[in-house]
Amino acid sequence: MTPPRRKRREPNPPPPPRPAPPAPAEGQAEPKNPERLYAVAGSEDGARAELDLVTLIVARHAPEPAASPEQAAVLRLCANPLSVAELSAYLNLPFSAMTVLITELITAELVQVRAPVVRRALPDRSLLEAVMHGLQRL
Repeated sequence: MTPPRRKRREPNPPPPPRPAPPAPAEGQAEPKNPERLYAVAGSEDGARAELDLVTLIVARHAPEPAASPEQAAVLRLCANPLSVAELSAYLNLPFSAMTVLITELITAELVQVRAPVVRRALPDRSLLEAVMHGLQRL
């Protein structure tokens, strides 16, 4: 049996040069790059509230006309309690940006933070009795 013959690769031609972007018309501003997430969350000092993925957020007030689009969206969505993870998914923002955004809303007293509902810390008594009876039978 003979080995397969290898084909020699030839270098790809360089891609054609990109056309120059059109110059803005008079009176129009130059197009800008999209803003970074820290600019969306706009915090000067970078302080963040201690939030967990399951922390519930509830809006206290309706969004003001001067609010940023992200803040207005959070306030509209939080008419009913939503977790930070759900907000992050709905707004398509990472958790880190959401924590900064929610921290701003907390300091402005526009939202209220609630701890997640935790099941009872103690085990059920009937379960403990069943385990105790099973151990006594041994």
